[in-house]
Amino acid sequence: MGRAFEARKQSKMKRWGAMAKAFTRIGKDIVMAVKTGGPNPDTNSKLRVVIQNAKGINMPKDRIDAAIKRAADKDTSSYEEVIYEGYAPHGVAILVETSTDNLNRTVASVRSYFTKSGGSLGTTGMLNFIFERKAVFRINAQGMVVEELELELIDFGAEEVEQDENEILITTAFEDFGNMQKALEEKGVHIISSGFERFPLTYMKVNAEQEAEIQKLIDKMEEDDDVNMVYHNMELVSSL
Repeated sequence: MGRAFEARKQSKMKRWGAMAKAFTRIGKDIVMAVKTGGPNPDTNSKLRVVIQNAKGINMPKDRIDAAIKRAADKDTSSYEEVIYEGYAPHGVAILVETSTDNLNRTVASVRSYFTKSGGSLGTTGMLNFIFERKAVFRINAQGMVVEELELELIDFGAEEVEQDENEILITTAFEDFGNMQKALEEKGVHIISSGFERFPLTYMKVNAEQEAEIQKLIDKMEEDDDVNMVYHNMELVSSL
């Protein structure tokens, strides 16, 4: 397992570790999906994926249905997905994915996190050369042989097929998301969740003290209700 896998594993644990935060995020995703494509998952592929992800974190069906009904109400505010990019201390790149109903609040908060830590908020697109966006699918590993599955899925865009405890993670290029989704569904594979994640192309080395300092910044950002995910290119001392 390489550095990207270890970083992704830690990110996944942080992302879904707090169940309340995960439910809040799914609720926002439902609102955005319904507002753009309607409340019927049969005709709204984006909503279908969100419902699949909601089930993957054991969100109760009645809560999912209630969220869809709420989102269909024309008086329900929608959310906007906004990306913020900047640098933490010691030259570590930080990319923050948010979904918000108040841009002024969110940008002010994110800027303050950077500033108070000694970092700086930059401009959109400045980190394109550092982070690559890919599609990631999580499926149940039971009854699966990773090597055989990888051979079956290469033609549909599979770049990495790795087992993580009871799950298998399948990574494809961003543009191959639809192909892989369709292939897994046609094979009758149960998809626990799917979505897009960002992977660093280069890493910044830090020492243990610097890692702890930057981790405080990341933790602070992840506590913010508007923040969905924080990515970084810090080479974790603990994974070396």
